[in-house]
Amino acid sequence: MLTDLQKKTAAAIVNVFETGCVLGDYGALATLPGDTGHLSYGRSQVTLGSGSLYRLVQAYCNSLGAAFGAQLIPYLERLQQRDFTLDTDTAFRTLLRQAAQDSTMQTVQDQFFDGNYWAPAELAAAGMGISSALGTSVVYDSHVQGAWTILRDRTVAKFGAPSVLGENEWVNHYVNMRRDWLVTNSNPALRPTVYRMDSFLSLIQASRYDLPLPIVLRGITIDENTLGGTAAPRLLRLTTPPMTCDDVRALQQALVATGANLIVDGTFGRDTDAAVRQFQQRQGVDTDGIVGAATRSALGL
Repeated sequence: MLTDLQKKTAAAIVNVFETGCVLGDYGALATLPGDTGHLSYGRSQVTLGSGSLYRLVQAYCNSLGAAFGAQLIPYLERLQQRDFTLDTDTAFRTLLRQAAQDSTMQTVQDQFFDGNYWAPAELAAAGMGISSALGTSVVYDSHVQGAWTILRDRTVAKFGAPSVLGENEWVNHYVNMRRDWLVTNSNPALRPTVYRMDSFLSLIQASRYDLPLPIVLRGITIDENTLGGTAAPRLLRLTTPPMTCDDVRALQQALVATGANLIVDGTFGRDTDAAVRQFQQRQGVDTDGIVGAATRSALGL
């Protein structure tokens, strides 16, 4: 059985994949071209297309103390019908971001993701004889992103079960099988997410099956400080895929306050990069697009 720290670490790995935040970004919103999920939202990105966004918002609206529940209730029918015009509904997206600041929404998201993704992943891992923290994180990632059952069965059919191969060897085969599936996927939105499997392969190659800390994924450090929310600010810059999270949103808000014409969406894209460079140039600091100590100080962050 995983320790509490191992569970937090396993979940944090997937949080980093999903929203670029160790603790997850409750207000993250995304709509990727070609993504059949359409609008995605929250710490582990529930989607409009799958119906999970409807179930999450419904659970929030039914919760006592939901500060934005009354405003979101009128959207429930459209969510249930999977109305894809919500992808670009500015009023709805703004409400979701505002609701993410409500502790009730954060609690609902934690409970929703634990009940709908983590708990089933734990059961699935145990059913396969997978007990390591890394193996469980791999299974959890597949439950969040999808297609666990299909790729599990393909791996068993080609290589055999963990009981025959041993857990570590089976997990390695599974991750490689999933990597190939992502690279060649008919959905172009999934192909760039191959980095998830590359990250797992790096941990496998280093034999970090118990997920000892610290772990660095995509330039983000997972350690006891970041898991406790006490980490030093990370350097913000333009990356592929782009950085997201509350710290990016706070940066954008600060840039808007200085006069930048910028959409505050929590994603460090090219517009944010341009706004940062323009601000740096005006302030006489290095115009490199990297938000470090000097730029933060000038912005009052």
